[in-house]
Amino acid sequence: MDILIISLAAFLTAILTFFSGFGLGTILTPVFALFFPIDLAIALTGVVHFFNNIFKLFLVGKDADRSVLVQFGLPAILAAFLGSWLLLQFSEFRPLFSYGLAGREFEVSPVKLIISILLIVFALMDLVPFMEKVRIKPKHLQIGGFLSGFFGGLSGHQGALRSAFLIKSGLSKEAFVGTSVVIGTLIDFTRLSVYATGFLEAGLLENIRLVLIATISAIFGAYIGNKLFKKVTFKFLQQVIAILLILISVALGAGWI
Repeated sequence: MDILIISLAAFLTAILTFFSGFGLGTILTPVFALFFPIDLAIALTGVVHFFNNIFKLFLVGKDADRSVLVQFGLPAILAAFLGSWLLLQFSEFRPLFSYGLAGREFEVSPVKLIISILLIVFALMDLVPFMEKVRIKPKHLQIGGFLSGFFGGLSGHQGALRSAFLIKSGLSKEAFVGTSVVIGTLIDFTRLSVYATGFLEAGLLENIRLVLIATISAIFGAYIGNKLFKKVTFKFLQQVIAILLILISVALGAGWI
């Protein structure tokens, strides 16, 4: 049952990532967390996320904007090292508070609450009419890269923050997705290299079959998503991302994912 649930989640969210630039790590991490400790769940999700991005590099990597890659990617890589190192220092994040709902217990962590607030702010920028013409300046791209890399290493939530900045950077639809994929791959490689030092003995290798099946499901989902992506407009893409950012931020802030 665990293989079926994780594989289905990987497939569906991989389709979603082609429209939003995020989703796989954000949604798959809590699914893994149903069966594994949170630190190992983040590491297992990182492996699936990395190989899915490698596949997507062959599909859309050529469309990446080199200037944005440098301004956003370099701070992201450095911050990913820091966030990943911090994750290794804590087996679990101490929650701010917990509550019960429908017979289940939910916990709200500081990291998720901070990400939630940031995402709501960025999402509103795409939904409020007078904010549509706002463009992210180069110095803000560097800040976005740092935030995306840091939280990517710390909790696995890198894509939503990355998309929130890149969608306002003036990129075309193709360049947005291509740039997002390249940066995501760099962050994944960075954080996995750090995770490996602490998680190889914690169950990562023992669950390699599950990771392999989830990776294949995600790759198949990415292939389908790429076919559907060619039929959407950039305006539609912006609106989808804004709505998804709000939904994800509410779920994060409430401790549901």
